[in-house]
Amino acid sequence: MLTALSIRDIVLIEKLDISFEDGMTVLTGETGAGKSILLDAFGLALGARGDSSLVRSGADKGVVTAAFALSKSHPAIALLEEQGIETDSELVIRRIQMADGPSRATINDQPVSLNLLRQVAGQLTEIHGQHADRALVDRQTHRRLLDAYGGLDEEARGVASLWQRASAAQAALAEHRALIAKAEAERDYLTHAVEELKELAPGRGEEAQLAETRQIMMNAEQFSSALSEAEAALHEGGTFTGRVNAALRKLERRREQAGGRLDRICQALDRLVVEANEAESALGEAQRSFAFDAHALEKADERLFALRAAARKYKCAVEQLPETLERFEAELKAISDGAREEKRLAALAEEASAAFETAAQSLSAHRTAAARELDRAVAAELAPLKLERARFETRIDADTARPGAHGFDHVEFLVAANPGTPLAPLMKVASGGELARFMLALKVILAAKGSAPTLIFDEIDTGVGGAVADAVGSRLARLARGLQVVAVTHSPQVAARADQHFLISKMQEVDGERMVTRVNVLSSQSRREEIARMLSGAKVTKEARAQAERLISGRG
Repeated sequence: MLTALSIRDIVLIEKLDISFEDGMTVLTGETGAGKSILLDAFGLALGARGDSSLVRSGADKGVVTAAFALSKSHPAIALLEEQGIETDSELVIRRIQMADGPSRATINDQPVSLNLLRQVAGQLTEIHGQHADRALVDRQTHRRLLDAYGGLDEEARGVASLWQRASAAQAALAEHRALIAKAEAERDYLTHAVEELKELAPGRGEEAQLAETRQIMMNAEQFSSALSEAEAALHEGGTFTGRVNAALRKLERRREQAGGRLDRICQALDRLVVEANEAESALGEAQRSFAFDAHALEKADERLFALRAAARKYKCAVEQLPETLERFEAELKAISDGAREEKRLAALAEEASAAFETAAQSLSAHRTAAARELDRAVAAELAPLKLERARFETRIDADTARPGAHGFDHVEFLVAANPGTPLAPLMKVASGGELARFMLALKVILAAKGSAPTLIFDEIDTGVGGAVADAVGSRLARLARGLQVVAVTHSPQVAARADQHFLISKMQEVDGERMVTRVNVLSSQSRREEIARMLSGAKVTKEARAQAERLISGRG
């Protein structure tokens, strides 16, 4: 529910803080006192289009803050968490409108886009009136509202799931058929390519290995020269191993009489002999490996040329040739196995489509039954609202040729305000007052099944009085038993049913140059006086006060 509204420097409102309670709240006041300004400010917080003209003259910016208390299971909480915005049971929306044009919005002090703000606001409040944006006139919402009224939400989700399954199956079948068609058209090319690549037999990492081998062979003479020089150095003045062995033999003759003092050097010389022998062996192996082989170099060049030519031909890197061969083989195999796989996918698609169609037909039948019940329920609400000759109809057009996640049905609420006039969409109702009362009748029926927790009604009682105004007030009070209702009204019959009453007035500041809007919470006595004023006009009479008392107590 809406718990607080704070407004700073919006049109005639310099500073305003209002706390809201459960139940039904009414806002009353003289025409021009600023009730529309209050709603414009609230609409700004809910994502309405910003306008620098809303900023109070002389101020740099206008700020509107709306606070809501929500349950942790409320869908707005989940939506914000999906966007990475942390919140708990309190949600604070702030909209800042700069005097030089741009505006920005935050939710719980975190910047949000206007689109996200509107999505969240749509789950928090609904504004209904003669000229405000109205959720109930949007045809896109009618099917959802009908499903909610008929308790069909779970069935509708099942149909949507089956539609996704059928769509995925059809997409898989279409993709397979496209692959087969492409493969058939390229069968000869694929066969030749597979044969050519199989004969070439490209290996992973082969290009790098061949390039390395080729590079080594091209520099074999330099490597061989370096190895020969190393060998000559080892054998200069006799072999290095021979000299070390000679030294070791001389020491070994005296080792036993040295009392261990020659052990360490003998062991070191022995290791040196072993390492020198290994070095000479490795030197020989290296010389043999760098032996220049013109035939091997030619073969490496030919192999590299063949691999790179194939890569150019099949438009891939040499390293990708093995994968290219695997892909071509898979496409050829798909041609061979295509008919069998197509049959399997077609059976799955047919099964999924049949399941969807059966469920969609059932949902359509249930929607038709729910629509008739809804029509009867709304008709029962119209007579007390002085719309006894009006008609309301939920039209369902089932189009099996254009199914979707919603099933087959296109749903729209139609009305005819007067006898003899054709049914038309809600937005085409001639009178704003009639439209507002149609909306109220619908809202009373649908509120418990699919509604935002806070409902704002902007002068929906315009042009009515007496019993009709009392019927409007009665229905708003009924709504307020389960939802929070805020109503801007000129009707004493509506105001008398409120749980909380705000008086909006316009007054001149002390300096005598500025007009500002004030909002006051009325006590029981002040409330009786305001309702009496609404009944009698500028001069409040004793009879008006008595009538106000009867209205408040429910006797009037």
